[in-house]
Amino acid sequence: MTLAPSAKGTVPFGEYETWYRVTGDRASGKPALVFVHGGPGSTHDYLLNATELSELGNAVVHYDQLGNGGSTHLPDKGADFWTVDLFGRELDNLLTQLGIQDNYVLYGQSWGGLLVADHAAKRPAGLKGLVIANAPASYPLWLQEMKVLRDQLPPGNNEILLKHEAEGTTTSDAYFEAMQPFYEKHVCRLKPWPRDFMASFYEMYNDPTVYYTMNGPSEFHVVGTLKDWGVIDGLAQIDVPTLLISGRHDEATPVTVQPFADLIPDVSWEIFEESSHMPHLEEPELFIQVMSTYLKGLG
Repeated sequence: MTLAPSAKGTVPFGEYETWYRVTGDRASGKPALVFVHGGPGSTHDYLLNATELSELGNAVVHYDQLGNGGSTHLPDKGADFWTVDLFGRELDNLLTQLGIQDNYVLYGQSWGGLLVADHAAKRPAGLKGLVIANAPASYPLWLQEMKVLRDQLPPGNNEILLKHEAEGTTTSDAYFEAMQPFYEKHVCRLKPWPRDFMASFYEMYNDPTVYYTMNGPSEFHVVGTLKDWGVIDGLAQIDVPTLLISGRHDEATPVTVQPFADLIPDVSWEIFEESSHMPHLEEPELFIQVMSTYLKGLG
């Protein structure tokens, strides 16, 4: 069955549900382009402007990962439940339930970039291309670079952050306010922040279960279950044309992205000079151009 343009719904994932949105025609013959959002624990909203790519004939698929947005919320689940394997299985299930598992391209942003790299390393037959956007190859590398970026914050700012992290008061207004200079420099440089980005931000704020468990209280203080995880060991196994995207001011610094460039056999890297962690929002016209060139190149 072919879904109508901009169809929305849920698919079963075990006893839970995954919310999805499809823009365009899955029966076009071109690979469906599946967007895997960041966080973990964010939502699809901040990636919605990519629906414009459906004009190329590729169906564009967005979804909310389990625990957030339109998918099943599970605030009582602990760290043993929220695992990389869970979200990998959810992605596999979504592809199958939507009937696109034989012809698809994955776009993973931030945490989603690691998730799609892990998926691609297993060499699924239906995967035709891979975009890894604003993602580190490992969280140890991420944490190493977070220290570099934090040391560049305005005088006294990092000291405030460190004080709250040491005292366990990272949910306080003072910590939130001290976070802002980092976010405005390395996460999204637009002022004000775009509505779609704010939508995802507030969704995560309203139910931070997944983010707090797997990541931690902020982008630069990763103390959750992902802190030692990465995908470097599997990168040489990726056998599809891969596009890397990052911003010149990105919290995913070149050091964190470099293993993707070094180890994936068929790879190109596009750095957006006026962007941080959200090039698709910060330089949308160039983003569509870069993505269109990439998708057309897949044939």
